[in-house]
Amino acid sequence: MTASELAALPLAVHLHLWPALGALVLGPFALTRRRRDIWHKGAGYLWVGLMALTAGSALWIEAAVLPIGYGFGPIHALSVLVFYGLWRGVFAARAGDVATHSGWMRALYWQALIIAGSFTLLPGRTLNTLLFPERPMLGVVVICGVGLALAMRFLRLRSVRRLVG
Repeated sequence: MTASELAALPLAVHLHLWPALGALVLGPFALTRRRRDIWHKGAGYLWVGLMALTAGSALWIEAAVLPIGYGFGPIHALSVLVFYGLWRGVFAARAGDVATHSGWMRALYWQALIIAGSFTLLPGRTLNTLLFPERPMLGVVVICGVGLALAMRFLRLRSVRRLVG
């Protein structure tokens, strides 16, 4: 996909893609800063805004897979879950429940950005066409790499918990 083809994408796709990439990059910074740190708060507010924009703009993108009706499909349920997760995470932070806040924000980062975002690299999807125009199967390789990394992380955490607990 060329720059002119990228520019020709619908506004809803731009309002979905760029905030999602911003949240993907900003997420580790927001998640690893000390709580009550001014940088954590600033990054957190920005991250929540980017995630809300990503979820909201997704509602304007027509479902290409399993359309149910009126342009919506099962994938749009993820937007509702993201809004719910953002609300729960922000509510927990305001209530001083750091553990719940941290859990919701980490879950949103991994599940909505890393896992769901990986599926945008499937052949035939817009991001795959943009990144891998000549070799669309490279998207599958990236997805497998993300899955392997997550599996290794999960197994490492389980073995550490077994040793500690």
